[in-house]
Amino acid sequence: MRRGKKYREALKKYDPGNSYDLKEAVDIVKSMAFAKFDETLELSVKLTLKKSQSVRDTVVLPNQFRGEKRILVFCKPEKEKEAQDAGAAFIGADDLIEKIKGGWLDFDVAVATPDMMKDVGKLGMVLGRKGLMPNPKTGTVTFDLKGALSELKKGRVEFRADKTGVVHLAVGKVSMESDKVAENVRAVITEIRRKKPADAKGEFVQTVSVASTMGPGVWVVSQIE
Repeated sequence: MRRGKKYREALKKYDPGNSYDLKEAVDIVKSMAFAKFDETLELSVKLTLKKSQSVRDTVVLPNQFRGEKRILVFCKPEKEKEAQDAGAAFIGADDLIEKIKGGWLDFDVAVATPDMMKDVGKLGMVLGRKGLMPNPKTGTVTFDLKGALSELKKGRVEFRADKTGVVHLAVGKVSMESDKVAENVRAVITEIRRKKPADAKGEFVQTVSVASTMGPGVWVVSQIE
């Protein structure tokens, strides 16, 4: 694959075969960013996983870098006030389900109370493809709407290993201070290690890299504390 001139120039700013301390790696990635927009910084973590194993959970990033999330809540009338007080942007039941069936998806996160999941499940094909389906494993199926929305607003995000055992997650913006990006990375790595399967063999975290939206990746020493 032939890369553009700016990408090739960026490669001259570091040794692609070397691994760097976390803060230094973030500094290098930021220095190589060449897009006219504020590029997102992406973390990639390769894990040692068998085909039968998976890693999936949520983490509250210490430093937010995105605008406030528009949270939709599926709930019965008796929980609507709690959802409203917690800051939900959209609240409803059958009315929202029908609206989504019609193609509306103008929200960032969906939360549902357990008694709504039978009906919300009918949206599996729509919400599943967009990664918006409420799930108990990610804390988005719960009767504790106040607690769930509070964490989501603080910056709680979901991470999940793909079929190749790699976790990809946005951890900041080029405009952020490197220390804050590094703090987000450490929080993610800590949570990933906590989810290590009991029967996982060998070094669990194989490789770690960071990259900007348009730029090349930089390897990070995997012993991140």
